Amino acid sequence: MVSDGGALRAVDEGVTRRLKALACTAPLHDLDARKTRLDWVDATRYQMAEIALQAIDQVTLAMDFDHGADQAQVVKRLRPFVAAQAPAAPAGEHERVAQWVIENLINVGSLDRGFQVDYGSFTEDGHYVRRRFDFKLLVEVAAPDGEVYLRASDEAINVLVGALDTDVESAQVAAEVKLENLIARGRLGDARLAAEQARYRTVQYAEALRQKLDATRRDVRSVDWLSAVPALLDEALAHIESRYRAETAILANIADARDEATEPGRRRQAAELVDVVADCIQRHTQLQARLQEAGATFRAEQDRQQFSGRPKRAAIDVFGQLLRPCLALDTATAAGPAAAFFGAGAGVRVPSVPSLTGLVETLLTPPVERDPLGEPVVEPELAPATVERFGEDLWKQSTRLLEPDHGARRLSELLAEAREIDPDLPTLVALRVVHAVGSSVGTARNQGDPAVLLAFDDGTVLRDPEFGGADLLVATAGVLGGEPDVGEVA
Repeated sequence: MVSDGGALRAVDEGVTRRLKALACTAPLHDLDARKTRLDWVDATRYQMAEIALQAIDQVTLAMDFDHGADQAQVVKRLRPFVAAQAPAAPAGEHERVAQWVIENLINVGSLDRGFQVDYGSFTEDGHYVRRRFDFKLLVEVAAPDGEVYLRASDEAINVLVGALDTDVESAQVAAEVKLENLIARGRLGDARLAAEQARYRTVQYAEALRQKLDATRRDVRSVDWLSAVPALLDEALAHIESRYRAETAILANIADARDEATEPGRRRQAAELVDVVADCIQRHTQLQARLQEAGATFRAEQDRQQFSGRPKRAAIDVFGQLLRPCLALDTATAAGPAAAFFGAGAGVRVPSVPSLTGLVETLLTPPVERDPLGEPVVEPELAPATVERFGEDLWKQSTRLLEPDHGARRLSELLAEAREIDPDLPTLVALRVVHAVGSSVGTARNQGDPAVLLAFDDGTVLRDPEFGGADLLVATAGVLGGEPDVGEVA
């Protein structure tokens, strides 16, 4: 008889896999949800999730063992697809939309340029625990030649091919069987799709080996070369052997179908399928060469790291030893140590900080392997809710003072009238008027606001017992439809 805890854990494993699979697609859906907030383009014409899938496709196909995809080239390849969605838009807009999608797939602006999602799982004793799943879609990595390229993560490749929770090897075998059956039945269009999915899986397999070798170059002790990596190498070699035989036979059959075809469309499909399968064979050959070099890489790195010796001087922790202590000091006291550090960093002598090469390598080092279930989410200690200074009645009274039918008025006049209604009302009116300085009519139009509050400084000095500054001229303007335009003052 299965206990309740065992049943919960059995259900939990399947739910966890599905939640992680859904999480990988969330950033693509979020692009379409946020596109209406863009004030530099009418983004309703573009299907951002489709553009994102095309971007992941281009990056995946451009990846090899040493290099990734050049971001400028990816944007260039995306422009025809973006232009097809909005042909009347200028070419500069197409390029900017493609660039915006790629930056969001990289998650530019976040601290670690990754995505997070919370989910729940059950512990061994049957308790429900909230956990966090961290993942990335497109990653910026440095190549041996010093250039920075884009690489698609395993999660991104899974999103692209539609196999959100499958093993690499089993997915490859299934794709090969499906490809062979489709060719035998003459369905070359579907066979091309299956071949492209098989190629994506090959790229993902090579990416797993590349990550192991990169981790070895950083610290040979962080990789299990005793059992895990040798098993990976053996499985990869067996995988290449079986796939190479199958794809060579399939390639010969496709070539015959291409040469015997009389219809132009069928001949073109066969020719395209020949190119895809030939590219798969080329990628298998490259992966085999890297597998043969893996053992030599391990031995060389083991010797280099074993005899390199320890650094004679400890590196400085800029965050812990400089930034945090200085934040606790006043400006005059913190200026001394900060000036001493940056003076040493920019001086003529060699500073006691990491070299530029070491610093770049540290910044580009991917995070260590994490627990598959993720770390438990710490429940935050929330501060008690603060009481709002301005209640709902004050907001309604301030709105009545600023209504369009009152026409253009001075701030001093509004403050005097507000003071007669409520002692706290002048402060709220002053805040709303100051916030209206430089209001964006285009933003109000995109949000569907019927009117926008505007405030202008014409040089008049404010004469008020409580506030100082400029006696602003305040008016409410209606927002017309069509192109963004300031309406007439009510």
